[in-house]
Amino acid sequence: MTLTVAIDGPAASGKGTISKRLAAEFGFAHLDTGLLYRAVGAKMLVGVEPIEAAQTLEAADLTPENLRTAEVAQAASKVATIEQVRAALIDFQRAFAARAGGAVLDGRDIGTVICPDAQVKLFVTASAEVRAERRYLELAGKGHDVTRDGVLADVVERDRRDSERAVAPMKPAEGAVVIDTSALDIEAAVARASQFIRAAIKT
Repeated sequence: MTLTVAIDGPAASGKGTISKRLAAEFGFAHLDTGLLYRAVGAKMLVGVEPIEAAQTLEAADLTPENLRTAEVAQAASKVATIEQVRAALIDFQRAFAARAGGAVLDGRDIGTVICPDAQVKLFVTASAEVRAERRYLELAGKGHDVTRDGVLADVVERDRRDSERAVAPMKPAEGAVVIDTSALDIEAAVARASQFIRAAIKT
């Protein structure tokens, strides 16, 4: 069976956790496409030109713990606006999505650009305040020196950049189901998403 689940949405909306849970539940492969851009952003921060970083990206570049910092997140959002960077990463993502056995991909433009024909398209979101609080607790829990106001400002700025960029702006794909997790716990969000995958499997 080849079934593609495309999950888009802003930072800290819960899409990553939901994607991992869905992949585990249905036995699908999972790709956090944001890691690709974070890895390119991390390389840019140490002086590598973004397009070169994207063209030479290796699997080993996707594992460092520093890819989850706020600085790398901002760098990822910046390199994602570069058309040549996105083009360099498209083939990798589409090949992953087409693998036998099913695949879940989460990011910003999966349903709109990478996999417009995905059988299941979800857009996972939440209010900026809720998402900022989640990200603050995550970063503070890992010992990062952050403030709630600073994290909220970062989230708002990243949302603006991701939604207003000229290339593949973040928005719900045509036919996507919007899941707002502002008032949903992870169990309820996963259960809601699962029902759409089960329906797609039956068709």
